[in-house]
Amino acid sequence: MTKITKDEVKKVAHLARLELNDHEIKNHAEQLEIILEYIRQLKKIDTDNVPCTTRAIEVVNVVRKDENKNSDCTEEILELGPSREDKYFKVPKIINE
Repeated sequence: MTKITKDEVKKVAHLARLELNDHEIKNHAEQLEIILEYIRQLKKIDTDNVPCTTRAIEVVNVVRKDENKNSDCTEEILELGPSREDKYFKVPKIINE
């Protein structure tokens, strides 16, 4: 097992454009080592007979058949707008001709 060195943290910080002081570098090295130890523990677990998955609980889409429905609510929708002209919403002119 190799320890994360301060030089490695400095190099990664430089690549990430981070400015770290000596205390932060030491702290990050220790935290990264702890994270890597967790990964080492996980590598010891036998997962050969465990199926691959993308989430803990399987999600299934609920779908329905598409159906054509005629609905004439044009008047009701046009009444919701601030201004209208015939069968259309009236909006301020944005293009000068």
